[in-house]
Amino acid sequence: MLLLLGGFLILMLLGVPVAIAMASSSLLYILVSGVTPDVTLAQRMIAGVESFPLLAVPFFILAGNLMNIAGVTGRIYKFAVALVGWMRGGLGHVNIIGSVIFSGMSGTAIADAAGLGTIEIKAMKDHGYSTEFSVGVTAASATLGPIIPPSLPFVIYGMMANVSIGALFLGGVIPGVVMTLLMMATVTYFAHKNNWGSDAPFSWPQLGSAGLEIAIVLAFPLAIWLMTLAGMSTNMAVVLGLGTLLAIDWYFDFSAVMALMAPVILIGGMTLGWFTPTEAAVAAVIWSLFLGLVRYRTMTLKTVAKATFDTIETTASVLFIVTAASIFAWLLTVSQAAQMLSDWMLSITHNKWVFLALANILILFVGCFIDTTAAITILVPILLPIVLKLGIDPIHFGLIMTLNLMIGLLHPPLGMVLFVLARVAKLSVERTTVAILPWLVPLMLALIAITYIPELTLWLPKYMGLSK
Repeated sequence: MLLLLGGFLILMLLGVPVAIAMASSSLLYILVSGVTPDVTLAQRMIAGVESFPLLAVPFFILAGNLMNIAGVTGRIYKFAVALVGWMRGGLGHVNIIGSVIFSGMSGTAIADAAGLGTIEIKAMKDHGYSTEFSVGVTAASATLGPIIPPSLPFVIYGMMANVSIGALFLGGVIPGVVMTLLMMATVTYFAHKNNWGSDAPFSWPQLGSAGLEIAIVLAFPLAIWLMTLAGMSTNMAVVLGLGTLLAIDWYFDFSAVMALMAPVILIGGMTLGWFTPTEAAVAAVIWSLFLGLVRYRTMTLKTVAKATFDTIETTASVLFIVTAASIFAWLLTVSQAAQMLSDWMLSITHNKWVFLALANILILFVGCFIDTTAAITILVPILLPIVLKLGIDPIHFGLIMTLNLMIGLLHPPLGMVLFVLARVAKLSVERTTVAILPWLVPLMLALIAITYIPELTLWLPKYMGLSK
């Protein structure tokens, strides 16, 4: 165990990429201990990515990339300005609402930070906001990406914990709303403290237009339900509904109706049983291509090709981490390290609430040093047996783990959102870190609420029949 964990930590301290550090320490352990033939390394790494749910990874990444090049981010921003730009600290609220909408399409915090962040930080600086505040609110709102469905970390966790990915997606809805409200309250606090005004004039027509777009999107599932009650088949009702929606959007040229429809289509399709969460990722790509090539006509073959190659690069790095983490996690189990940690935690407490507090501290610490995908792959086999033994719902624990790791993305030394925003805002990593610190308050409050009020996570999956 000392050789396995010690080798990994030493390589990490030397600056070796996390995937290579895990694979190298695993190979060293196998060669020295002789616990298994060295060919097992390759076999277990291949087995780590032989999973149907993992097919969602490249498709959700591609959907996020396509949305970024389809001009959807600009339309989301325009819609958010009309909806909340008139409030005090307007563009701070716009930043958060924009992330909520984009979260329903991308599933990753990094796509949110890189896509909307570029537009939002520039606009906030042009309106006189400090670079630090602009970066801070953008970083905090980017954590909504993997909480509001769809979510790549939920896909990885669902595969590792053998729980319903659809239930995890639904479980993220209410926690996402809680996080949104806490962040908007933080913007309001800063606005009053600094005596900021609004960034867009209050306009009933603009607010009414934004409200109408939301009403149209919410009316879509209601219309489908009414048509099915009238005897129409569900498939025909959906085709008719989408056709009508497209005609309305084309005529009035709304800012974000079609973008707002993405989560409705994905969650609705999974609830109706049309496709699995993995197939929902393909649906997200098809919807992205439809918006870029047909509805908005902002894509070209060149930009689609660029998005595809970016996806290949990102997918390769993510799956390399998954393969390396799978052998590392397996060896932790074989070497009894996972069992020893489990026994140690159970020796401290058998109270599930105390355990959740300890688990939060552990995952927060790990998330600062290890990539999200690797952390999930390593920690789930260690912590899930304790979770089940203490009667904690694994869907609830999945939300807790994901939010902890999203907070880790905002910290050095491995916080990818931190580095992306430092580059976008042309700030040093140190100044970016300081800018993010105040925003840990609403995130930690959200983490406490989600940890100790399980129904925030479990009510919707139970109501939809995806959880007991």
